[in-house]
Amino acid sequence: MKRREYDIKPITINKIVIKKVLIDSHYEERHSDHIDDALILRLVEMLNGRIEVPETVDEGFSYFVTLLGLEGKQYRLIWLLESEAIYIGVVNAYRDDRSE
Repeated sequence: MKRREYDIKPITINKIVIKKVLIDSHYEERHSDHIDDALILRLVEMLNGRIEVPETVDEGFSYFVTLLGLEGKQYRLIWLLESEAIYIGVVNAYRDDRSE
């Protein structure tokens, strides 16, 4: 799978300053008709200032699933933080109308 890297204006997640976003192309397999990198970057910006609890931790990576609302639509963002790193990795993103 192809990953794209973006420098972003610094945001803070879990008290960690994040300066880069790596987006995995996985979302394009099923969701490219309504999601693109620009939308994912907007969703990532919405994580600024949040404290999130990981769904799982494995080999230095913490994995998260966060439900975010944007422009009247709800999205599920699946992302990770690597220990001691200054980036967020986006594994997948999709529109999700479920409540949790």
